[in-house]
Amino acid sequence: MTVEAGLCAEVELTVTDRDTALAMRSGDVSVLATPRVVALCEQASCAALVGRLEPGETSVGTRVELSHLAPIAVGSTVRATAILEKSEGRRLIFNVTVTDPSGLVAAGKVTRVVVNEDEFLAKRR
Repeated sequence: MTVEAGLCAEVELTVTDRDTALAMRSGDVSVLATPRVVALCEQASCAALVGRLEPGETSVGTRVELSHLAPIAVGSTVRATAILEKSEGRRLIFNVTVTDPSGLVAAGKVTRVVVNEDEFLAKRR
């Protein structure tokens, strides 16, 4: 495993009707849903790890702390950035932000743990 603090990645999303709180049943309004913001932050943290893990390894999410600060309309584009803050053995802690052209949309941390994929899947219930 070759991961060190400072690894980063960005992903973009143009918000569609499928990404809204109304569509995801997490609210009654047609703005970017918080669950979709979380998924976007997870996507960015995974993107930062591409090519950095050993064969047979993957990472799994274990904790998300997120403040969703601004409503975003359908048709707007947001960008999620994940920066590896620290690596504690197999535990990886990312600082994540989501922005749009007007500024900060969400901010927080995503924690992922590196696991052997086969061993992890053998434990599923």
